[in-house]
Amino acid sequence: MFISRRVAWGSWLIASIFYAYQCILRVMPNIMLTDIMRQFNIDAAIFGQFSGSYYIGYCLGHIPIGIMLDRYGPRKVMSMCTLLMVIGLLPIIFAEHWMYPIIGRILIGVGSSAAILGAFKIIRLMFSEQSFTRMLSFSVTIGLVGAIYGGVPVSYLCETYGYKAVVGIFALLGVVFAGIMYTLVPEIKSDHKTTVISDLKTVFTNRKVMLICCLAGLLVGPMEGFADAWGSEFFKQAYNFDSKTANYLTSMIYIGMLFAPILSRVAEKTGCYLGTIAGAGIVMLAAFTMLVAGILDPKSIAVGFFIVGICCAYQILAIYKASTYVPENVVGLTIAVANMIIMSFGYMFHSTIGIVIKSYSSMGGALAFCRGISVIPVTLFLGVIGFIMISYQEKKSFQKKQLN
Repeated sequence: MFISRRVAWGSWLIASIFYAYQCILRVMPNIMLTDIMRQFNIDAAIFGQFSGSYYIGYCLGHIPIGIMLDRYGPRKVMSMCTLLMVIGLLPIIFAEHWMYPIIGRILIGVGSSAAILGAFKIIRLMFSEQSFTRMLSFSVTIGLVGAIYGGVPVSYLCETYGYKAVVGIFALLGVVFAGIMYTLVPEIKSDHKTTVISDLKTVFTNRKVMLICCLAGLLVGPMEGFADAWGSEFFKQAYNFDSKTANYLTSMIYIGMLFAPILSRVAEKTGCYLGTIAGAGIVMLAAFTMLVAGILDPKSIAVGFFIVGICCAYQILAIYKASTYVPENVVGLTIAVANMIIMSFGYMFHSTIGIVIKSYSSMGGALAFCRGISVIPVTLFLGVIGFIMISYQEKKSFQKKQLN
């Protein structure tokens, strides 16, 4: 099927805006925390369950949506998932019982998983393989801009019009956006002839795919373990920084992520995706080793974390590389599985760091947090060694083929 350049770019832009839309919905509960707690008369612990239930839906949605993207294409699947997110917003406006917003939050998580997977699929179908990681990096950048800077206008709207009106506005935007998506994204017919079971078997029995995913999971500590959970408190305990400084330094990782296309460009120019991932891992390893050793000042931490944020884009390269090891008919499923496995390592980091901190708590907060965060450089070292070995083996195999 021929797809014009204008249609390809238009579809990519729609997928990127969808990614930004779901990023805003993901952080929205934090902005409306007080209002939601007051409306449903709940405490902070129950609100935490509500906020966290998003990730249950997000993880559960990956494989089914990956399968549907391979069979029905991004047009139908992404439009359907946008409407699913709209449905998930409605309980905040209309429900009286607390159970319904939780169910709605899970539906938003399921729909959100189609954003990154749909972007993967559109770029893979409509752009050259050489530009894949760069285009996906730009999509992630657009999404992160929505997550980082979307909070201020949403907060202003809540203060001006009330949080229920804002939720209603985003629900209406979702309906309109689903219509635009269904109208403008082209129908891509699939000649899929294999069964779901055989597709799952193809992906899960591929050793290269599973190895890449697990090694990439070992490198996710700086983002999932530190920036998303323990970063600010670590700076307060280990470095005695105030809350403002601690939050600012942690946020530098997210700001660095906005420049993810830089790493993708390096991989494209060198043609060495695994080597670029290993290089990114080495940079993150050096930064966190010095951080735990306590030899950095605030300025060097800020610069280092900005670079670490750029290096966190290795996930895009790893997922792309995993997708090259499978037939075209299961690329969507492979991307879904890869993203799910890598993200699931976040739970391991959250839990392991917490366990280590607790086990050393009797020795003081500073030492306990240093020991806990030390988990990150250890796993980074293991992941880097793994990627170096795979890169060396692939290079050796390529040289043999050239000689033959």
